[in-house]
Amino acid sequence: MIKHFSFVHRGYYHYRYSLPNTDTLNNGFLSLKNYLENLHKICPNEYFQSGPRSSQLKFNLNVDKLEIKGHEISQLAKKAIETNGNTHTNIQVFFLNNDKKTIASEIPIWFEPHEIKESDYSLNTDKPLTGHIDLLRKEDNKIWVWDYKPNAEKEKYASTQIYFYTLMLSKRTNIPLKYFRCGYFNEKIAYVFKPENGRLH
Repeated sequence: MIKHFSFVHRGYYHYRYSLPNTDTLNNGFLSLKNYLENLHKICPNEYFQSGPRSSQLKFNLNVDKLEIKGHEISQLAKKAIETNGNTHTNIQVFFLNNDKKTIASEIPIWFEPHEIKESDYSLNTDKPLTGHIDLLRKEDNKIWVWDYKPNAEKEKYASTQIYFYTLMLSKRTNIPLKYFRCGYFNEKIAYVFKPENGRLH
């Protein structure tokens, strides 16, 4: 069963999560389960109406990315595209319906203004940082933050975007970065990295 909520965040965002797959979040991930189940009540929607978004951050993150051709997530994306087409929504819904590792899609995430100032990163803003994570998967007892990029091979700042997604989710759930992994992908290739090794130039 898929739960579905729509948010108007300068446009419509359709947040979905799989009830059976979310139920696999136990042990150290109960706070993530609670976050996902209560987002429709706790999301500060006003934060998403202005201010910077993680997808707009245009600076490089110094991480050791691993390039993987034919990754499991790329194979799933290929099936999704062949079945439903290559829009973000179609791919997200396919994953939720056909992949037991996929927990949720289009997940709203944010940093409070004071959290940005207290962090090691200067974003030159007094407004919240926000974003929407394409896909969350639980793989080998790690939470993977994934973003679908049709032109993944040409992306310059995708690592920075997904790194900040993960920082924000870590902050919202109090789950340490060492339990997260990051990646972006298309139907041919995936790029993955460990967020705890992230450094800004």
